[in-house]
Amino acid sequence: MKQYLALVQDVFDNGTWQENRTGVRTLSLPGAMMKFDLQQGFPAVTTKKLAFKSAIGELVGFMRASRNAAEFNALGCKVWDQNANENAAWLANPYRLSEGDLGPVYGVQWRQWPAYKTIAPGQPHSEAQMADALARGYRRVGVLDEPEGSSAAGSVVLYKAIDQLRACLDTIIADPGSRRILFHGWNWAQLEEMALPPCHLLYQFLVNQARREISLCLYIRSNDLGLGTPFNLAEGAALTHLVGRLTGYTPRWFTYFIGDAHIYENHVDMLREQLRREPYEAPRLVLSDRIPDHAQTGRYEPEWLERVEPSDFQLEGYRHHPPLTAPMAV
Repeated sequence: MKQYLALVQDVFDNGTWQENRTGVRTLSLPGAMMKFDLQQGFPAVTTKKLAFKSAIGELVGFMRASRNAAEFNALGCKVWDQNANENAAWLANPYRLSEGDLGPVYGVQWRQWPAYKTIAPGQPHSEAQMADALARGYRRVGVLDEPEGSSAAGSVVLYKAIDQLRACLDTIIADPGSRRILFHGWNWAQLEEMALPPCHLLYQFLVNQARREISLCLYIRSNDLGLGTPFNLAEGAALTHLVGRLTGYTPRWFTYFIGDAHIYENHVDMLREQLRREPYEAPRLVLSDRIPDHAQTGRYEPEWLERVEPSDFQLEGYRHHPPLTAPMAV
């Protein structure tokens, strides 16, 4: 994890103090990158104890399209409790449904992205457009109520929920050379409905067919180096391992891009302490044998995206320094 420590040091050396929505200042640096060879080990922070079970619980919750803090809690992840029930702005938000509700965060967008089409009747290709949309799984949900004379008047509205993550796996199997194997969570139409807009928002899988390897590029718009980065590194690397298992490829490169890399003012002591510690060798991620290995079975079983449990992910050889804690800014 020397790359992680080098980035922390870079922010200390070159960052500038910024105000933000949380009320806790950050030392911020625009634009950062880390790249890990997953064949050389799993990118788990070792200069403190990684909350691995919590990170994997969150990932499993995302893959199940969870939107309530209680669902994440049941998976061993409590990091959503404050955002769900202690954020004054969210508590007053009319889109908050109930205790623990988070809105359509992360996994809802990953697995159930709300997609709409409008098709105006009587246009040259409207019948062909309708036939194509219906063949793609859209269904009619209404007609636009626009003033008479408007070009959109009488347009048919169609809807379907898009499973972006499943579509990525399908494409890896059907067209592994594609450079369009990606999913994202930044849905402008629903940002106001979320307790927290997505920080890690764009995932792109890249397949090397000759070497039977799969890599992931992850873009994060805003990353808290003290608490968020270790979590997100673990989740992205674990997801790459799982997708590789289900599609028959060996995990290789994990490239991690950050828009705003920052250190919260009340995390400074924790990160200074980590810089004084010598990192240990990277551990290895082991997936449970019960998760089917496409490379061995030849069977494509993407339904395991929902079937996996946090206990299906284990770290072997994980040595770490004593735990360090710091408050999360909400």
